[in-house]
Amino acid sequence: MNQRVVLVVNGQSKTLDLTSEASLLQVLRNDFLLNSPKYGCGLGECGSCTVLVDGQATRSCVVPATQVEQRRITTLEGLSFAGAIHPIQQAFIEQQAAQCGYCLSGMIMMTVSLLMRNPNPELEQIKNELSGNLCRCGTHIEILRAVKRAIELCSSSSPDDLFKPLTCDLN
Repeated sequence: MNQRVVLVVNGQSKTLDLTSEASLLQVLRNDFLLNSPKYGCGLGECGSCTVLVDGQATRSCVVPATQVEQRRITTLEGLSFAGAIHPIQQAFIEQQAAQCGYCLSGMIMMTVSLLMRNPNPELEQIKNELSGNLCRCGTHIEILRAVKRAIELCSSSSPDDLFKPLTCDLN
């Protein structure tokens, strides 16, 4: 049985008829045509499907889309603002923190979630936060360097500017 649901993704609202089994990941990829959240394990354990729901890192493969109605969903595509990439994306580019790129979106979204809660985390906090996101290519050192660089870039931004894409008016 289908249920009419209004989802707000990257500031855009869309009304969909969904089954209760449709995962947020399926809807993001199939209905919103977004490529950044990836299907990895399908169990919420690898982190490749991580998005933000009301600013909280969320494994979209295990969340029914019907449960996030009218909540603010942000994917990697939603981080850019006014044509500019987000400072955290810039840090990952500068540090060449990707090889195949499959985990990259999840790593970046976890970093955004962490820095929203703690703008200056210690290395152990960063490692702990990212420990649930798997990288099969072995770019862990570059990813940690990218998070440290993101902290530097974000500290030079005013708090109002840093997360504009995440706090902009969605109405």
